[in-house]
Amino acid sequence: MKSHTDYLTFNTKNKIEFINITSKIGEAVKKSGIKEGLVLVNAMHITSSVYINDAESGLIHDFQQWLKKLAPIDISLYKHNLTGEDNAYAHLWRTIMGREIVVAVTNGELDFGPWEQIYYAEFDGQRSKRVLVKILGE
Repeated sequence: MKSHTDYLTFNTKNKIEFINITSKIGEAVKKSGIKEGLVLVNAMHITSSVYINDAESGLIHDFQQWLKKLAPIDISLYKHNLTGEDNAYAHLWRTIMGREIVVAVTNGELDFGPWEQIYYAEFDGQRSKRVLVKILGE
């Protein structure tokens, strides 16, 4: 079995951003030369997520509204913020949205269902963060 590793780096303009990274993951699969296997995409920071869903701006807005209702941004609500941090909500959002995804690689391409796209979701940005892309197969 072969393996290939890439890292994507993000430094978002905004504290909260959702970025479609499907094409970047597809490029990494092509670069790997792997035709049949799996690709793991992992947000390597505890205040960001990688997830799969529809690439529709209304849905991204809905995710943000939903997350704000589940874990409001208000720093006075969380004990974590008593340590001098202001990002407790971001840790909670990451837990809800997930850490990583795995996608099948078939004939050298990402093997998705209809409408599926890969997103990097940043919840405490404006600083450098990495995403691991690990491709395994033949």
